[in-house]
Amino acid sequence: MLGCVIHGENDLRVDELPAPSPGPGQALVAVRYGGVCGSDLHYWRHGGVGDFRLREPMVLGHEVVGTVLSYGDGASGPVPGTAVAVHPATPCGVCPECADGRRNVCRDTRYLGSAARMPHIQGGFSAQVTVPTEQLRALPAGLELRRAALAEPLSVALHAVRRAGSVSGRHVLVTGAGPIGCLVVAAAKAAGAARVTATDLLPEALAYAASAGADSVVRADDPGDPGWPSEVDVAIEASGVAAGLDTCLRLVRRGGVVVQLGMLPPGLSSFAGNLVVSREIELRGAFRFDTEFDEALTLLAAEPAFDGLISAVVPVREAESAFALAADRGRSCKVLLDFAS
Repeated sequence: MLGCVIHGENDLRVDELPAPSPGPGQALVAVRYGGVCGSDLHYWRHGGVGDFRLREPMVLGHEVVGTVLSYGDGASGPVPGTAVAVHPATPCGVCPECADGRRNVCRDTRYLGSAARMPHIQGGFSAQVTVPTEQLRALPAGLELRRAALAEPLSVALHAVRRAGSVSGRHVLVTGAGPIGCLVVAAAKAAGAARVTATDLLPEALAYAASAGADSVVRADDPGDPGWPSEVDVAIEASGVAAGLDTCLRLVRRGGVVVQLGMLPPGLSSFAGNLVVSREIELRGAFRFDTEFDEALTLLAAEPAFDGLISAVVPVREAESAFALAADRGRSCKVLLDFAS
């Protein structure tokens, strides 16, 4: 079968891989679509994500959907042929974080397509993949596989909005209008935000943010843009650059909340830390998600407008061109790999 494997920085290959067999407690899934994530792009372009560095070849991908093929010994779940989304995380269930109900920051989790541990956890960008049965989610009625491929990044966005606390009736700023930022816009509106302002450097990205529900969009490099708010109640930083965090800290009201969602570069990042003190701003991190995955599937089933964020579907044999397209935010939002062939 074909799989999308990263061998090192700028060394992405579509390799022939052995077809897997499900072990005890596992399901075998025929993957149909896989969403190219920002972390996949970082592995491709830089050989790592944040502090997670590539040390061996790894199948990429953690945003995957498909159909159940079979089960291993003692395993059961949705009947073969059922369309499913795959929750990419397998938390340990016994560490202090899991015991505290924060499984998304489990210290011993296994996450598809991650170099956080050695050996690396192989990802889902292959024609077939085996996963623990508890990671399967049958799709709600009316949700087709193509849109369901947004479930993982939408879960990230839902978790970031949840980390901000209640946004109902609030003005929310989102810095960075990539795929995650656009989904944060949609998640904030779904949570009752009265107004959402999105910023980015690219007009094409801002157009996607507007389609996701942003009430106003602002060029991040234009201080004279009339769309800039004087202040906001909540700010969610989704660009992964220190300048975005600085913007959030300067625009959030006194006593407001800033959520850092974008993964900043490794090492130290400078930001206006004194504002955290003098304005009693609450700065919170947001990492991955947990139960939000089920909420994401429900929201996707109810809202066809999410289809507009999928800008291209590319055959897996053309994976490198798909990655290049996904990296060019002037031409794309969310790019999917198609494993149907």
